[in-house]
Amino acid sequence: MKKKKLVVIGGDAAGMSAASKVRREQPDFEIIVFEKSEYTSYSACGIPYFISGKVENLEELIVRSPEKFIEKYNIKAKTLHEVLEVDTDNNKVLVHNYNDKTQFWESYDALLIATGGKAFCPEVKNHTADGIFGIQTLNSGKKVDAFITKHQPKKAVIVGGGYIGLEMAEALILKGIEVTIIDRAKEVMATLDPDMGKKVHEVLVELGVTIFNSESLSYFEEKEGKVTAVVTDKKTIKADMVILGMGTAPNTSFLAKSKIKLSDRKAIKVNRYQQTNVKNVWAAGDCAETKNLVSNKPFYIALGTVANKTGLVAGTNIAGGTLKFPGVVATAVCKICVYEIARTGLLESECVAFKIDFVSTIIKSKTRAHYYPEAKDIFVKLIAEKGTGKLLGGQIIGEEDAAKRIDVLATALTSKLTLQNIIDLDLSYAPPVSPVWDPVQTAARKLINRI
Repeated sequence: MKKKKLVVIGGDAAGMSAASKVRREQPDFEIIVFEKSEYTSYSACGIPYFISGKVENLEELIVRSPEKFIEKYNIKAKTLHEVLEVDTDNNKVLVHNYNDKTQFWESYDALLIATGGKAFCPEVKNHTADGIFGIQTLNSGKKVDAFITKHQPKKAVIVGGGYIGLEMAEALILKGIEVTIIDRAKEVMATLDPDMGKKVHEVLVELGVTIFNSESLSYFEEKEGKVTAVVTDKKTIKADMVILGMGTAPNTSFLAKSKIKLSDRKAIKVNRYQQTNVKNVWAAGDCAETKNLVSNKPFYIALGTVANKTGLVAGTNIAGGTLKFPGVVATAVCKICVYEIARTGLLESECVAFKIDFVSTIIKSKTRAHYYPEAKDIFVKLIAEKGTGKLLGGQIIGEEDAAKRIDVLATALTSKLTLQNIIDLDLSYAPPVSPVWDPVQTAARKLINRI
């Protein structure tokens, strides 16, 4: 009897989670993974920490090598192999082998697309100049590190004030590089409401970062092939290097000739089992659409947590199981030097777009009992539905434990709790770790008065 063949496009979080799950459940499957880069199963989220020097070796970010996958799991992980086209009519993919520069067609019985996202780079003048970097793969991290070592840049401009932009700002500050951020939004961190983004802005300025908001990239200046300045619609900023932190787009352009349906944002449309509209084709990770559990609407988000979970769901179902992925509440956190910045649920702008009648509040509290040494300030914003008091979203900024507390709110959103439910939660208390009223409960108490 012919072995069933699974082809996986993409060898990182979602792809290798799925492939490993299929192997555990189906020992007889033939599993082939095509990965464009030279690495498999790595932590892209760790790249800024490698560049900063907090992680000494790039290899520490690699969970399993291609050699380990074939040796331990009998999964053929072929690196430096890029899939250029998917023929869904004939169940095959066109592969380019960068090792010998050949192309070939590979057939499949089941196909998983896990190509992730790609750093957005507008094709403005001189966008290919040396010294301009998107941060997406380990190779990009290696290139940035090598560039800094070789050229010793003094001034860096980061285009975009999102997670990557802010984490790279920290990395470059720790390298002794002067950092400027430009962002077309009113405030940095567009995943926060502007009033909380303003607090992040203040934190960055305190750390020595120069920020120009409400400015759009026009083009780059270069000399002898190397970037020398970033030109916005308002000014010219000298730069020895540039980091693109303008967001992530689904890496799906190679599907143009297939019959696989995409969303307006070009993410692959899937059902709760991670199946596409084409039989025997699944998708998972940053290339696929998901569902927002708060708005109950289709949603796109690029996060390692979601990639691993959707990869596990896809792998379970490819192997013959029936596992569903429920969706997300869009929880994310980043750390900028000593500050933690966290968010979950909907923003005020999203509530307006979905025509949800809401109220919100921001409170300033302490991370520990006020009398306990080294208690830090923490800011908590809650958004709730007017009338019902159902929690809709939360944002937290603080020097410690913002991440811990955002998980409480993420759990509350997933369980559809109200402000009163949050007030009633039996949260832990001891002077070294929390005030007697935890800051999220203090915020809930203040907001419930407006319901």
